[in-house]
Amino acid sequence: MNPLSIKVACSNCNLRELCMPMGLKADELDKIEEIVAIRRKVKRGARLYSNGEKFTSLFAIRTGFFKTCITTEDGRNQVTGFQMAGEIIGLDGIVKEHHTCDAVALEDAEVCVMPFERIEELSREVAALQRHVHKIMSREIVREHGVMLLLGSMRAEERLAAFLLNLVQRLHARGFSQSELLLRMTREEIGSYLGLKLETVSRTFSKFVEEGIVEVKQRHVRIIDTEALKLIVNHNQQPC
Repeated sequence: MNPLSIKVACSNCNLRELCMPMGLKADELDKIEEIVAIRRKVKRGARLYSNGEKFTSLFAIRTGFFKTCITTEDGRNQVTGFQMAGEIIGLDGIVKEHHTCDAVALEDAEVCVMPFERIEELSREVAALQRHVHKIMSREIVREHGVMLLLGSMRAEERLAAFLLNLVQRLHARGFSQSELLLRMTREEIGSYLGLKLETVSRTFSKFVEEGIVEVKQRHVRIIDTEALKLIVNHNQQPC
């Protein structure tokens, strides 16, 4: 790939502050931009990588939305996360050098492919990159803890409220509305992620609508009362 096109892709990318270290010197930025081997388009419903596939790269989502999922021993498809533009995916492959889940595009998407060997090499030269990789890994650990809390101790209303608040917060960091969102995932996929049956997800959405907390039109959701959602979640937050 022409290095100039990479430079344009990274230096002028509006997601740069989300997926690249901040405060880099010009020469450090040049080095990091060289990590991006190619950009890859992924069609809706296609896999970016599959469970068991050899791990070679991390992926920065440039456009689009993904879900990560595993197939349980009894054959069920379990959603383990949803990832959006500006986030890094593929971390699951680092430990065993092969991926432990599938990453599936929920809409047409594009990713920047970053070979992990190059990231490791450059991390020794650019301290900011090493810190950034550690931050990304730490964020994933925190996310896992959040999911454990969701599944372990929250009622259905609390799980869905926490999910909506988290989603709108992440989207707002990318310049989207603080109160309106288009759900790229189905209610069944939301249920799989939150450990709820489809009918429970639908019933909880209906309850929120009746209480004037949200408006729902198919996949369009408008949050009318953010504070009410926060109260639902915080009701469950007791000191450890």
